[in-house]
Amino acid sequence: MSAADPREIPFVGVRLRFDSTKSFEDLADALLADVGGKPVPIDDIAARFESWESYEHEVRSHVGPSGFMLFAQWNHGGWIKKAGLGRKVLRIVIGNPLIAITMLRHDVTAGLFAPVELLLTEEQHGRSALTYVRPSSLMVIEPNRPLRTAALGLDAKLATLAARVTAAD
Repeated sequence: MSAADPREIPFVGVRLRFDSTKSFEDLADALLADVGGKPVPIDDIAARFESWESYEHEVRSHVGPSGFMLFAQWNHGGWIKKAGLGRKVLRIVIGNPLIAITMLRHDVTAGLFAPVELLLTEEQHGRSALTYVRPSSLMVIEPNRPLRTAALGLDAKLATLAARVTAAD
């Protein structure tokens, strides 16, 4: 194999879907109420603070009750309707560098999947769903106990958030 040939590392991701009786709008509002409605400029924060301690302090000020903050969102529903798909779909990226570092210190390639992507979808009969891929199923592809432990912690925090925001009021 030459240096130009990529090394394939197969893995299997596990998709989780949390169905909700909430409307799409109510689900989106519940999620954004927790993680914040405005994306956090995390790269700007890193540039402004020299020490880990000062960076950590600033990051904590942006973290919502679940331990996550909003990094980005894309309204897929805004463009898929042009192709004839009349559903509301919102892709949201959330994370927390203070959680991510617990994994990246054991394998920096875990950064491919941190922060985490969520997909909110409008479903039939006024319902909605929140779908994501379990982070540990993406990050831990070779034996690495410390990474697995950290990734399972992220899995638990994410599942708690998903269950809370999708639950009926």
